Amino acid sequence: MANFIASHSIVPIPTFHSHNRHPVFHSNYCQKVGKIRCNAKDDNSDNALLKIAWYGSEFLGIAASFLRSPKIGDSVTADVELPVDELGKIDRAAVVGAIKQDFQTSYFVTGNLSVDAYEEECEFADPAGSFKGLNRFKRNCSNFGYLLETSNMKLMKWEDFEDKGIGHWRFRCVMSFPWNPILSATGYTEYYFDEKSGKICRHVEHWNVPKMALFKQILRPSRGLNKDNKSS
Repeated sequence: MANFIASHSIVPIPTFHSHNRHPVFHSNYCQKVGKIRCNAKDDNSDNALLKIAWYGSEFLGIAASFLRSPKIGDSVTADVELPVDELGKIDRAAVVGAIKQDFQTSYFVTGNLSVDAYEEECEFADPAGSFKGLNRFKRNCSNFGYLLETSNMKLMKWEDFEDKGIGHWRFRCVMSFPWNPILSATGYTEYYFDEKSGKICRHVEHWNVPKMALFKQILRPSRGLNKDNKSS
């Protein structure tokens, strides 16, 4: 995003001929404009392809949920009530503790998360798009889990800020496609807290991997994959 904004922030600086004062743009500026336009087209194409892949995976997950038997613990939901103060606001430490506990159950692929820590109309966003609704997020996560043979997600670091917390994570999975692609990435999630309820009102994922690199990982067959590698 920073590179995209920087490339669009280039302001043309015209030079004037000493006689007619008409602006004359140097050829290197024209080259820059051409590069900007190409980069914009490439970025739009990447975003469109990523959205197609995102909605495609959502559809495949729904289909797989009907075709594959649920795994033990997949439908378990952490419905523990979190403590509130006299104004009905949930304690921040309790919400953070619930988030860290959810990582233990790999909530990204199981849908097992502490529902009391989230607003019902919480916004969920990632590089492919965004939507609102806790139930849809839970459904998408659990359905995505049906597309995986194995998965491992680990919270590496937690940071606290005034209006949000940031969890840095590492994720690796083997997808249950015939070519057994391996999806591996690091990233972080921003958890924004509602001022009144103390619950999470925005859940924003950021992946430290280029968008198209993730898509290419899904298309790439794994080499020499065996059971020991799957369990790692």
